[in-house]
Amino acid sequence: MKRFMKHISTVALMLNLGVAGIYAQHNPVRMTFSGNGAPNAIDLKHPGTHTAEENVAGIGTLGAFTFRDLRAAATVPQPSSACAGLFFPTVAGGGVFRFQDGSLLKVLITGGGDCIDLVHVMGHCTLTFQITGGTGRFQGVTGGVLTYTETAVPVFFDGSGAAPGMTTETGEITGTIYGVDDQDQ
Repeated sequence: MKRFMKHISTVALMLNLGVAGIYAQHNPVRMTFSGNGAPNAIDLKHPGTHTAEENVAGIGTLGAFTFRDLRAAATVPQPSSACAGLFFPTVAGGGVFRFQDGSLLKVLITGGGDCIDLVHVMGHCTLTFQITGGTGRFQGVTGGVLTYTETAVPVFFDGSGAAPGMTTETGEITGTIYGVDDQDQ
């Protein structure tokens, strides 16, 4: 009986450690942000696109952060069943989250774009980011996916009057990050 109890204790400990390991590696993310966006002169070398940039700051499950992304967006609208306005897909880009402790989290865009609502003069942007690495507490990140959802409202228009020169941006980021201990957050 003593041997049986020792075996049960060992199995229970292994299960407990295994479950703790799962929780340490799979972390849900939810963050809110506000900031601004604007065209950017950097050429990301994708024909038929222009470069846009977003600079936002916020708070969430990973702590206080700033986020900057650069992306190549199509200059000609494309058909989209999810957009009632003009849809401009994003074809490439990435960004960096900087957290209050100095840790960085790197991401690449894997899809999404901007839906421009001409009636209400605002944009709705949804981007999907693949987590590719990090520094500091994100040194051991093994991946994850984040969805960036924002509403953009023009602050002013460019000289042509057709495109925003700068926008206000508010929204949220949700998803999952792998390979970060709960204790590190």
